[in-house]
Amino acid sequence: MPSSRPYPAAARQDLVEERHGQRIPDPYRWLEDAGDPQTLRWEAEQEILYQAKRPSGPGPARWQAELAALASVDRVLTPKVAGSRTFLERQDAGQDHPVLLVREGGIERPLLDLAELDPAGRSVLDAWQPSAEGDLLAYQVSRDGTEDSLLRVLDVATGQAVDGPIDRVRRSSIGWLPGGEMFYYIASLAPGRHSGEERYHRRVYLHKVGSDRDTDVLVFGDGRGKTQFYSVAVTADGRWLTITATTGTGRGTDVYLADLSASPPGQPDLRPLQEGQRARTRLHIVPGTGPQDAMWLRTDWNAARGRVVTCRPAERAAGSWRDLIAERPDAVLADLAILSGPELAHPVGLVAWTCHGASEITVHDLRDGRQTGTVPLPGAGTVGGISVRPEGGHEAWFAYTDFVTPPQVLHYDGRTGQVGPWAPGRGRRAAASGVTAGQRAFRSADGTTVRMFVISPAGQPDRPRPAILTGYGGFGASMSPRFATQALAWVNAGGVFAAACLRGGSEEGEDWHRSGQREHKQNVFDDFDAAADDLVEAGWTSRGQLAIMGGSNGGLLVGAALTQHPEKYAAVVCMSPLLDMARYERAGLGPSWVPEYGSADDRDQLRTLLAYSPYHHVTPGTAYPPVLFTVSDGDTRTDPLHARKMCAALQYASSGAGPVLFRLEHGVGHGARATSRGVALQAECLAFLAVHLGLPAPGSRA
Repeated sequence: MPSSRPYPAAARQDLVEERHGQRIPDPYRWLEDAGDPQTLRWEAEQEILYQAKRPSGPGPARWQAELAALASVDRVLTPKVAGSRTFLERQDAGQDHPVLLVREGGIERPLLDLAELDPAGRSVLDAWQPSAEGDLLAYQVSRDGTEDSLLRVLDVATGQAVDGPIDRVRRSSIGWLPGGEMFYYIASLAPGRHSGEERYHRRVYLHKVGSDRDTDVLVFGDGRGKTQFYSVAVTADGRWLTITATTGTGRGTDVYLADLSASPPGQPDLRPLQEGQRARTRLHIVPGTGPQDAMWLRTDWNAARGRVVTCRPAERAAGSWRDLIAERPDAVLADLAILSGPELAHPVGLVAWTCHGASEITVHDLRDGRQTGTVPLPGAGTVGGISVRPEGGHEAWFAYTDFVTPPQVLHYDGRTGQVGPWAPGRGRRAAASGVTAGQRAFRSADGTTVRMFVISPAGQPDRPRPAILTGYGGFGASMSPRFATQALAWVNAGGVFAAACLRGGSEEGEDWHRSGQREHKQNVFDDFDAAADDLVEAGWTSRGQLAIMGGSNGGLLVGAALTQHPEKYAAVVCMSPLLDMARYERAGLGPSWVPEYGSADDRDQLRTLLAYSPYHHVTPGTAYPPVLFTVSDGDTRTDPLHARKMCAALQYASSGAGPVLFRLEHGVGHGARATSRGVALQAECLAFLAVHLGLPAPGSRA
């Protein structure tokens, strides 16, 4: 029975595609075309409906004010040191974007301020990298959320542009050669050679600063697959060039190494260090120790939770690797940084681990791998990437955050073992109070133990409260303790916020990831379902007070939860999702995700995809809960077509009392955006959920 609610008209076509002997209905395929007048009319009418049905009164404004207050903190990101200069991004409370600063001689000055470059606030600083000497800076800026960056180079002393723009880059890593005259970067091939695939076919190039990009030298990537992703790095002394290659978002990384003292930069003699293995490996080299430069590798090859091995460049084959820091049964290797130099008696390794999602750092003597200590952290939180001087030194910097602590940068001194705050020129807001975070374990459908972070006012299930459950469960991405304004605003208002550590992530290592991908994807949804049951059974919430929310792959997660168990949830927010898994490869960055999901071109993999594809499991006459879809027109990762088709299907099929709404945001994309835009989106989502779960908006209670 079609819905009797007054939704915008959406023609339901009798279109059935046959693939591998399976008949696949697709009644709303016409909504895939974003430029079609019918689609534009449908979107315009959905916007009218959204404005009519969105929560009214002071609630949304109160949520926005609460979120803005929580987001109004001074933030400093982990710095990079090059030569005598320190480069850092800092975002003061109230600023929409961070400002890139340079610090030298104890004095800070702005180097790049997006508020000045783009007063409209629609540009984002995607990546930046100073030259080895710190005299030049390569930076990448994109606009309107597309993540299609333009690369430019500026003179650090004057702030003047000296090169660029170079287009067709997308958060490219940069490998500077000493002297700042040349660097390696990654870009897609020129338009026209592969119509419709302009964001693929990447290559590694060598560029001479100030020259025409058409004269750039192709260094690597010719003849490899269209979905290859690359990274590039050069040691500070310019001797060693490393290139990594990964097929799509797969976990197998090919690693190549070239000695630039023995081959020219434009024709590096790249030799494989790892090739054809389903393992992630990252290479670390301490320069300047002569022909016997030491190499350390962080790898999950033959160690699903990760280990550190060492070898010499001349003995780089995997059979010559020597175990240095063994795989741990209780933690997952997350990062490795090396301290070295005259101030230290020997190279020291800082090794970051995650234990059930929470971080720790151990200190090791890299001559034999022996642990010599730990780096004390402020709490059970998350450590960001560790930054060290590329030429070697005794200092390290890293970010720390947890559920109630805004991000801060900590400084570690390898000589003394001391660690403390590092935030030149600004203070940091005190940690949030009146909020308690903890972790609990529960059993999934197959008996697997799964964990979940629960953030609440009381630290225990004192009474059933309106609750939001979120998760991700894909691509090896972990749920970890991070300062989240959405969670704090919800809990401050009296609710409970839970984040489930599902299979498909890497909270328990690569085996945990693989047990939630491709043919095992249903495990992710079963874990999420079990998390919802646990919240209810333990008394944190009730069925009528439980909502789910997720974005991107997490949008697929809540879409599957909605269609598999619609009776379990009181409301759903589905953000920038994947939902039509029979055709996900045909839009956005879909082809890059085949290693994670499988391909509809394969008979068995198509069967797996269709078994859970949310769009194909919308059942007419089902009492679906209220649903809000949010998408962005600049999203080049997950195309809004997924949400359009799913929204139309649910509006036709649902017999539930709640609305199915569609919110389209203009001028932003899948990822980074201005803080004010992020706050506005979060406020809309929380206001929607609060109305349907019965949680008063902040400031509404006595």
